[in-house]
Amino acid sequence: MGLRVGDSVLVDLDANQTESRRVTLYDGPIESVTREEFGPFAATSRLYGQVWTSGPQVVIRYYEAQSPTGEKVPLCAGARLGYDQMRKLPESKPGTAILEGSVAAAFIVDAFR
Repeated sequence: MGLRVGDSVLVDLDANQTESRRVTLYDGPIESVTREEFGPFAATSRLYGQVWTSGPQVVIRYYEAQSPTGEKVPLCAGARLGYDQMRKLPESKPGTAILEGSVAAAFIVDAFR
């Protein structure tokens, strides 16, 4: 695919909440949207994965990418931001996470730890 460990792309975390000032994420499946080209994938490709909200920071792992033409490819990536920006806001209820902003970087990893 032309992607290596450490390669990254900016994503709108939730395809249904793009360009939101705040985004609310829920435990379970997630569909994110790439903002730029990512290896063989054009901008607006989808990344599919899982969200966990039980800790102080949200954890998002991606398992599959889908191009705008429908081609699906398995991948191993995680969403990250620096400076604790994946930290849940205090008003987050159990099973949810409210974050400031709706954009993060998805990084290719070799395995989830």
